Amino acid sequence: METVAEFLRSEHPTAFSFEILPPLRGNSVDSTFSDVRRLMEFSPAYVNITTHRSEVVYRETSPGSYVSDVVRKRPGTVAIASVLRERLGVRPVPHLICGEFSRREIEDQLIDLSYLGVNDILVLRGDRSKNSNIFTTCPDGHTHAQSLAKQVVDFNAGIMTDGKQTPALDVPFSFGVAGYPEKHEEAMNRQSDILHLVEKVRAGAEYVVTQMFYDNRHYFDFVKDCREAGITVPIVPGIKPLSSLRQMILLPRIFHIDLPDGLARDLESCKCDDEVRELGIDWGVRQAKELREAGVPSIHFYAQHSIGSVAEIARRVY
Repeated sequence: METVAEFLRSEHPTAFSFEILPPLRGNSVDSTFSDVRRLMEFSPAYVNITTHRSEVVYRETSPGSYVSDVVRKRPGTVAIASVLRERLGVRPVPHLICGEFSRREIEDQLIDLSYLGVNDILVLRGDRSKNSNIFTTCPDGHTHAQSLAKQVVDFNAGIMTDGKQTPALDVPFSFGVAGYPEKHEEAMNRQSDILHLVEKVRAGAEYVVTQMFYDNRHYFDFVKDCREAGITVPIVPGIKPLSSLRQMILLPRIFHIDLPDGLARDLESCKCDDEVRELGIDWGVRQAKELREAGVPSIHFYAQHSIGSVAEIARRVY
């Protein structure tokens, strides 16, 4: 079976893909697979599975006394990837992040995924801890996606973290990385951000998936600048339908993106989440139609908490 990168490079109509969250620790996985099944009618080319770093939580041990625990709230990414592949016939793309993972822990994830026949991954630095203003990792971890990409390439060649040489993989991992049409929050400027992306591609990335955006001009300008910088791999636009009033503030603040003036004015007139959801669908349809007409290789939907909206957009566009 071809890799996601091979598919994106091939001649085909604009494909449909989306991203899901593993369930919270202790919750049933049924809702996750129910979400996937709702979108299967649109023949997704692949499904991404997010990975999040651990969080510090506080639990009360006695009245007024608390202890802190480090908890991974959404485990199970590797298992979900395997089930998606075996039960639903979907090509899974689990995220591999730096976070607080050591090189050995990342190697263990690669070993498990390779055993399961899951060979497409998205290599990301990941978000910083909610309790810190700077990105941190464990002493033997990665601080940049470029470094993590090198470990994946070494693993493909049979080079383990301890330096031991083993047989190269018969089916190596193929991976993509993230790109930021409006620049990464920590980048000094947009040009330096693109130069960092150049380095990730040189490190082995075979395609790019963008951060969400609500003005297609950001995407088209980003692709143009990437091409001028020498990046030739496919660049997949990522979009997220608006679905609640809270997102008017949260999305620009958390993801450091701008909402276009027209969208901002329409949002200000919304009185409830249902009105935002309808606006988000209409805006998403406009974005997706323009992107599809431009011949992008795939439109990647950030479907968390908006499965119904993504389904309606896909119904009107595909």
